[in-house]
Amino acid sequence: MRGSLKAYKSVALDSQKTVASPYKVVQMLLAGVLERLAKARVAMEQQDTARRGELLGATMMIVAELRMALDHEEGGEIAANLDNLYEFIMNELVLANSENSVERLEAISGLIRGIKESWDAIPIGQQDLPVEA
Repeated sequence: MRGSLKAYKSVALDSQKTVASPYKVVQMLLAGVLERLAKARVAMEQQDTARRGELLGATMMIVAELRMALDHEEGGEIAANLDNLYEFIMNELVLANSENSVERLEAISGLIRGIKESWDAIPIGQQDLPVEA
């Protein structure tokens, strides 16, 4: 799990300006993605194209933030794998929007839930550890 913290080392720089710890910032971003995906699904089901596009655009921005926060030097293979996964998710979001596909949104939600569950499982004592080797 410590490798996961290394993967997001650069979040520490941005989150120093706020009260939240780097761990909490990533946790909130992942929760934000799930929330927007759920709302986008409702918009999709209600055929509210404008709202769907707005929510999926916001989701893409959060995923892009998560991706930019990865520290490839310290995060190594975990950061590379997350980067690839986030790129895949971004592509799937575009397809979900263009195809109006609830199924794609559900698949994306499942991937994000898996990442969030792993992130949430990091023991409290390791959440604020320095990420240096």
